[in-house]
Amino acid sequence: MVREELEKIIQKALRDAGFEAREKISLEHPEKEDHGDYATPVALQLAKQLARNPREVSELIVSAISKQQSAILDRVEVAGPGFINLYISKSYLLSELARVFKEGDDFGKSASLKGKKVMLEFTDPNPFKEFHIGHLYTNTVGESLSRMLQANGANAKRANYQGDVGMHVAKAIWGMKQLSHKMPKGSDSLSAKARWLGICYAAGVAGEDKGKEELQRINKAVYEGSDKEINKLYKIGRKWSLEYFEAIYKRLGTKFDFYYFESEVGKVGVKLVQENLKKGVFEESEGAIIFPGEKYGLHNRVFINSQGLPTYEAKELGLAPTKYKDFRYDLSVVITGNEVSDYFKVLLAALKQINLELAGKTKHIGHGMVRLPEGKMSSRTGNVITAEELLEEVKKRARVIAESSGSEITDKEKGKILEMVTVGAIKYAFLRVGIGKDLIFDFEKSLSLEGDSGPYLQYTYARCKSILRKAQKIRSASWRTKFEIRNSAELAKEELAVLRWLYRFPEVVTEAAEKFSPNLICNFVFELAQRYNHFYSTYSVLQAETEEQKQFRLLLTFATAQVIKNSLNLLGIKAPGKM
Repeated sequence: MVREELEKIIQKALRDAGFEAREKISLEHPEKEDHGDYATPVALQLAKQLARNPREVSELIVSAISKQQSAILDRVEVAGPGFINLYISKSYLLSELARVFKEGDDFGKSASLKGKKVMLEFTDPNPFKEFHIGHLYTNTVGESLSRMLQANGANAKRANYQGDVGMHVAKAIWGMKQLSHKMPKGSDSLSAKARWLGICYAAGVAGEDKGKEELQRINKAVYEGSDKEINKLYKIGRKWSLEYFEAIYKRLGTKFDFYYFESEVGKVGVKLVQENLKKGVFEESEGAIIFPGEKYGLHNRVFINSQGLPTYEAKELGLAPTKYKDFRYDLSVVITGNEVSDYFKVLLAALKQINLELAGKTKHIGHGMVRLPEGKMSSRTGNVITAEELLEEVKKRARVIAESSGSEITDKEKGKILEMVTVGAIKYAFLRVGIGKDLIFDFEKSLSLEGDSGPYLQYTYARCKSILRKAQKIRSASWRTKFEIRNSAELAKEELAVLRWLYRFPEVVTEAAEKFSPNLICNFVFELAQRYNHFYSTYSVLQAETEEQKQFRLLLTFATAQVIKNSLNLLGIKAPGKM
């Protein structure tokens, strides 16, 4: 990676100039590219430490760098009070272009996390309840983070933890009993079954005040498996929910390695709480068992209720060692909405008292909330907006994009394009905002072919692929196997602008994984698309003035398409070859 090579060059220059090498060299991309591809304040830092003139120090370092005659650098300059600006050579930029061509789908990958085992838990919908847009958001974030970690060499496994017991199940079963005359048939669609279960749950919530005792009875019966009628309804509802969830995961491109259920880990959690009650980690309070979070500057939480049943907290406590038993991870990442961040602080504090090692290996990532513009969409159940409702609403609005596709595209292809655009629009809108921030999903902006959106990137990719197909048809395919590196030729500033962005991709992929920040990939690929489209609007690729120009521009187009595709893949978005 160029950053690492530059760090080595600067470290050597420091020694050659009579300074001590530093533990870390700070390198940043200047906001304006005429100030260089990288800039470092190392001279300013040294000058302050040694009480010397910063420009004097920077000039000594620049001189030592220049003497190395590195092929990576075109020139090095002192700027302002003592910053050092470094300009990447055209020959290096062109070699990176050839590298994109050579590595293809692997361009951008690294071994920075090789040997590291990571389990990512995300999505976590509850059977018997709607799979809502919050679950869709969590899934999008988790899938992207999984792909980014894998791209950097990590052995990343996807896990899904689902609440198949608890009061929400009791409420849904209560509703199922009340609305049994409207129960879907086995041959009905999964959507119809999931919708009915959502209505049953909503009915259970509405009837909670009147049927508290019955709900408590149902809840206990589910845990004990002691009532035949309830068992039957439970098995039906659980089966329908899980089948429906799988259909959504397939649509979103997620395949989980591990599934965990509250009904399984609850017993483990109860045992841990009871064992550690004797050790003083937990306390008895009004017939329940609590974790005294106030001792740690947090709040108290109930882990086993007065009925002797585990709460969410106890189940989560049992989940940690269960996951570790299945996969000896170095890091366990739990991704949820940030509204439960305080709850996780208490949970991790309790886990720390019981198993310090597992607590140290656990990281919680809380993302923001998704909201829709007021009045833009309503739920069928009048409760929450489901993932399916959002997907279908976006699909309806995206249909105009698919219908405007070229005449050479078949109806079957248009259907596939429509689905790619739909999912891509939603995922990109979610990921372009930094994790932790709330977002408003804007339908028009998310589907725009001219702005910072998934469809805009997909359209740019399809445009590049169209140009490359035309090149094949007019027998200009030699660029694929034989191309001249235009090191001696002048490059237009628009061509150079694309080159000066493409080489950064591996660096961005590594940084995005280190910071758990998919938005960095979004920022990068949008800028790449902007630069390529500016070049495309200024110069012709297939009608270039010379054959050499045409070959180079075809290679530039290929590289742009490849890096857009690789970027979208890291975001969990498919790139349509036609659009």
